[in-house]
Amino acid sequence: MSASQAVFSGWMEISKAAVSERSGTHADEEILAALVSQYAGTLYRVAFSVLRNQSDAEDAVQEAFLRVLRHRDTLGEVRDQRVWLIRIVWNIVLDRKRRAKTRPETDDVAELARVLPCEGLSAEARASAAQHHAHVLSCVEQLPAKEREVIMLSAFEELNSVEIANVLGITESSVRSRLFRARNLMAGLLNHARPGR
Repeated sequence: MSASQAVFSGWMEISKAAVSERSGTHADEEILAALVSQYAGTLYRVAFSVLRNQSDAEDAVQEAFLRVLRHRDTLGEVRDQRVWLIRIVWNIVLDRKRRAKTRPETDDVAELARVLPCEGLSAEARASAAQHHAHVLSCVEQLPAKEREVIMLSAFEELNSVEIANVLGITESSVRSRLFRARNLMAGLLNHARPGR
């Protein structure tokens, strides 16, 4: 006897709750797939900017989506999914950094410069852009940790001060102060490094 014959003959009953639970799971899978598709790149950049290791960054993003899957009941309550996901990843990478108690390695700046967008440019222009990106990133690396965090979230992830405050768990005025200091420090570092100055 096949499973469908067993169901129709009444020998094996499938409850309505099981059917609705399965369809709910399918809907959850679709929502999670959409979140992964839309935000995986952004979350990877956030994780990589702190961890400076490709596989660790990928693990952090995967862990973030596993946490989302575990807490999928609260997805409807989230106002801004992008900020919420970035905060999850940010907390994961900071926890990993605290456990490892190491500073990000600066030799992976070249990898970050390589993945920054420069489509539609000639080979010479790409090389020049990659050098410029590497220089800017090396200047960012020289910033104090608090200023580096806000400048990375602002410049690279394009979060506004309210979103950065939510991610870091600080006040918006603290974000603005740190951004001001970070931009001034960056201006000094970039001007100092220019030839002829």
